[in-house]
Amino acid sequence: MRLTEIRIAGFGGQGVILSAVVLGKAASIYENGFATMTQNFGPEARGGACSAQLVVSDAPVLYPYVTHPDIMVIMSQEAYNRFARELKPGGTLIIEEDLVRVSNVNLDKKVYSIPATRFAEELGKRMVLNSVMVGFFTAVTKLLSVDAVRKAVADSVPSSFRELNLKAFDKGYEYGLNVKAGAPPELEEAEYAQE
Repeated sequence: MRLTEIRIAGFGGQGVILSAVVLGKAASIYENGFATMTQNFGPEARGGACSAQLVVSDAPVLYPYVTHPDIMVIMSQEAYNRFARELKPGGTLIIEEDLVRVSNVNLDKKVYSIPATRFAEELGKRMVLNSVMVGFFTAVTKLLSVDAVRKAVADSVPSSFRELNLKAFDKGYEYGLNVKAGAPPELEEAEYAQE
């Protein structure tokens, strides 16, 4: 994996920081690469602005701060309004489609969207939307292997929520594979298995 700058942003309670931890762990532990993470959040425990900056590479990371992200994961409108302009030309923008309205996107950026909150609610717990987003990220970016990220998810959540988070990861990953393939997002679960 080449040096890649990633910003994940949303609001407190969406699992922004945990998403970055999972991806960093996948890169550094399960793919034998390197990762650094910095985080920023408001004083509110839930609902305040929150962001995590992750740098992953196959060589030691010499500067831990994100300057112009190659990939941006945005889970709230406030985060989009604040950070979207920082995305590098040719970069990848991943959004929570029910919470973020995209405007003024240059044609040189790839934009992928997923109803991650809705999927998490369908699985029974809204709090697993971050695992849905991590799965989607894995499928559309191909930056990290699915096995490495799946192991990192399993290793990063409490054991009582492990199975649910893995289901959420799989849901996001399968949806991402279909988005990348150009298939309609309404595909049935049985059709995902053909991938």
